[in-house]
Amino acid sequence: MTAKNLAKPKAHLSELVELAATGKPQIIMRRGKPVAQIVAIEPKHKPIDHARLRSLTDSMTTGREVITQTREETRY
Repeated sequence: MTAKNLAKPKAHLSELVELAATGKPQIIMRRGKPVAQIVAIEPKHKPIDHARLRSLTDSMTTGREVITQTREETRY
């Protein structure tokens, strides 16, 4: 964690945001006292619906079935 007085972060905000995004929280200080902290936001992941995923993959045709069907269609 890095602490910076308020005058410096005003001029280098984009740099501080980049550092925070890489996992290094940045503390903003006013008159030597911490007043704010810049931290990275954890991305929210959607939960996986396993039943829906299973039904989707079960309904898919295999490569072998597609090749066989294509051969039959072009043969006649």
